[in-house]
Amino acid sequence: MEKVNMKNLGLTDRLIQESLQYKNLYIGRISSQFTNLYKVITEKGEMTAQISGKFRHSVSDLSEYPAVGDFVMVDRIDNTQGDGIIHQVLIRKSTFARKVAGRKTDTQVVAANIDTLFICMSLNNDFNLRRLERYLSVAWDSGAVPVIVLTKSDLCSDLEEKRKEVESIAIGIEIIITSSISEDGFEELKKYLSDGKTVAFIGSSGVGKSTLTNHLLGESIIETSGIRNDDKGRHTTTRRELFMIPNLGVVIDTPGMKELGIIHADLSKSFADIEELAAQCKFNDCTHNKEPKCAVQNAIQEGTLSPERLESFRKLKKETKYDGLNSKRIEKEKLNDMFSGVGGMKNARKFIKEKNKKEN
Repeated sequence: MEKVNMKNLGLTDRLIQESLQYKNLYIGRISSQFTNLYKVITEKGEMTAQISGKFRHSVSDLSEYPAVGDFVMVDRIDNTQGDGIIHQVLIRKSTFARKVAGRKTDTQVVAANIDTLFICMSLNNDFNLRRLERYLSVAWDSGAVPVIVLTKSDLCSDLEEKRKEVESIAIGIEIIITSSISEDGFEELKKYLSDGKTVAFIGSSGVGKSTLTNHLLGESIIETSGIRNDDKGRHTTTRRELFMIPNLGVVIDTPGMKELGIIHADLSKSFADIEELAAQCKFNDCTHNKEPKCAVQNAIQEGTLSPERLESFRKLKKETKYDGLNSKRIEKEKLNDMFSGVGGMKNARKFIKEKNKKEN
């Protein structure tokens, strides 16, 4: 069997250095997840694995379990002697996560260690700016770079109007318009592929994520379905799955989400226009209701800001713990500082060692 190029899979020098502290274990990357079983790609190929009993009893939150895209330490590199055992999840550089439906505290990691997040929304009945704002708020907080992919343009009669609506809320974000019929926009997605990079498709059910994934893979690996009678796409993908593209990195396909419950979000980026306006208000504690010289209300009256967008901002701000929004980004910056510059790796190892002591 040909040896897997782990660097193309996204393995970095930082991950290799972190792995050195785990003796007699090997690096793998989670490619798929079942109820109590994982598929892991190692240098020998894909194998099945379970988490160790010690690991299972040490976690306190669902988000600490391995997720698709995670790099993990396993006790073997193939299944010749049975299922592998996962002992450790290595530090994630990015995490797209959501609140578990019906639970207040649990966080579900949708995918980890992503470089580019393709947020997919179709241009037919799925089109919803408020939902897109929600996705963007979570995407900016994840540590990955969001790109908006508008699908099924062949079903849209007012394409330019829809594009302008999206541009009004997607500040500084690239928008790619696609059609599975004519394959318009498909080539634009490929510029985000490169050796060692990971892209992921997220969005509602039936918007065409699997069709786009198949195109990047160059073959129809994932089953897809057509449009229903109500003009909505058919849900096909049932689990998150990671695929390697030779010399072009990794693509992750995810099932459609009926709802995106928020645990963390970055409203300062997804609502940068409102944040900028708020800084111009006369009062620092302006609620943007009836205060005099409110720049936000002035923008609404002038037609440069929609009341619906302000209401969406207020709803998301209330839904999440706004005061702690930047905590994840701060921790990421600390890690980046430790892994760069003179003495960076020494400090990183110290951090990891102390982190493991707390967890064990």
